Amino acid sequence: MTVSNAEIASIFTQMADLLEIRGEDPFRTRAYRNAARTIENLGKDLSKMVEAGEDISKIPTIGERIANKIREIVQTGRLAKLEYLKHSFPPHLLDILKIEGIGPKRAKILYQELHIGSLDALRKAAEAHKISQLRGFSEKMEQKILKGTMLAKKEGKRFLYSVAEPHAEALETYLKKFSGAEQVTVAGSFRRRKETVGDLDILATSKDPAKLIDYFVDYPGIKEIVSHGDTRSTVILNSDLQVDLRCVQAESYGAALHYFTGSKSHNIAVRIMARDMGMKVNEYGLFKDGKRIAGATEAEMYEGVGLRYIEPELRESRGEHTAARENRLPKLVKQTRIRGDLHMHTHYSDGHNSIEEMALAAKEHGYEYIAITDHSKHMSIVRGMDEKRAREQMAEIDRINAELKGISILKSVELDILEDGSLALPDSVLKEMDLVVAAVHDHFGLTQKMQTRRILKALENPYVKILVHPTGRLIGEREPYKVNMKQLFKGVTDNGCFLEINAQPKRLDLNDIYAKRAKEAGVRFAISTDSHNAASLDYMKYGVYQARRGWLEEKDVINTLSLLKLKKLLG
Repeated sequence: MTVSNAEIASIFTQMADLLEIRGEDPFRTRAYRNAARTIENLGKDLSKMVEAGEDISKIPTIGERIANKIREIVQTGRLAKLEYLKHSFPPHLLDILKIEGIGPKRAKILYQELHIGSLDALRKAAEAHKISQLRGFSEKMEQKILKGTMLAKKEGKRFLYSVAEPHAEALETYLKKFSGAEQVTVAGSFRRRKETVGDLDILATSKDPAKLIDYFVDYPGIKEIVSHGDTRSTVILNSDLQVDLRCVQAESYGAALHYFTGSKSHNIAVRIMARDMGMKVNEYGLFKDGKRIAGATEAEMYEGVGLRYIEPELRESRGEHTAARENRLPKLVKQTRIRGDLHMHTHYSDGHNSIEEMALAAKEHGYEYIAITDHSKHMSIVRGMDEKRAREQMAEIDRINAELKGISILKSVELDILEDGSLALPDSVLKEMDLVVAAVHDHFGLTQKMQTRRILKALENPYVKILVHPTGRLIGEREPYKVNMKQLFKGVTDNGCFLEINAQPKRLDLNDIYAKRAKEAGVRFAISTDSHNAASLDYMKYGVYQARRGWLEEKDVINTLSLLKLKKLLG
């Protein structure tokens, strides 16, 4: 049974939230919350660490008591203490914590004063203007809550790609172990590397499909078997993720893979092209005059309608058909071409590792360089750096660079862009750094005009080079702030700056659509992990997936350059 880090972190967050709502010991609550934060950013798979017998109690903020609970979750898929605690509250109370602006303290007030225990009840109370009458709530907050409930309704039940990934990999590995399995691929939006996944569609070929289906429904961690046929089955995992397995004939495997990978609009366009050529395409193959002329591979399906093979990440009907016909498809960037990571944190702010530990971990990844980008002091929620500590860090980086071989550390800072567009540290410090990355961390509610002006002013500073997590979104939790993207792209290029694709699974910011538009406007990018510990350097792959969905090539990504060329580019 596979339990992802995100699921383990979610269990501990739920424990902390319910304990806080119940008014329990704040130290106990904080222990669960700290553990959740660590696990969420860990990078290494806790399930595999437990299975390998590793001592997970040594992980910062974990300890033996939390470690025992992690082992229980990995082995059973649940935490008994949480299940017991949930019986004290309405079953959907925790859902309201997904709304921006509602934490455990506000949830407690809403629950005690208005008996709100679900998103539906929250929405109705906001519509009836009951929330703004409560202590600590305003009319503005009430409208924000109402907007948040509508966003949650629009999002529906979807899983972050990083949450679905370990399940997809474990299922694929499990199915391939069956002696009668020949080809196994996870298709659907997962194969297209979408940032969220609704369910998993698995395709397989087998000489004995009925037995493969029987083997599939015996997979550990299944909560419910929805259907169990001879060639198809649907199950619900303990994580509530739905999985569909279809067994198809080998001669139709490519056609089925194309059909079930999608997207729907991409497939419709291919179907129309085939029809205009006097052919028919469906999940069984490409047919002409009733005879199948292609279907075993995706490549021959595309070739049959006059197209070059289109990578799954591009199949969103954003011009890929024309590009394939005219031989203009991009050569998508690959993770193996990334030479460094330009956004990470250490214990100088809110990171868990030292500068040297981050550098050594990056060296193990084969990187040539990293940039240390701890927060500036303006950030009230972290131990940010003032001028004195920034210079202390730069001196430490110089010492480590003199001793460490095989990797170079660039001096940087994640600099707060203040409300008026000024910066949280003076130029006298910034000029001593190799590069500066800048970010918006507050005042997300400014008008589009004010937010755009704020960011553009910051980009005019000659030391600012990269705008990180450019829209401030958190997938399913916080909408992007309002900014004129056309003006932003122009400001970036005019000032010789770059945009980040942040690889944190909850961010993936810039999104794929804007990444493609930015590329078309001449913008170049840095793909970075925003790591807060050494293990999170593994998140780079998610940033690369997002970049590929945005049609980015190696030439579009500045951290594919050698250190010498990067320094020249940064000036």
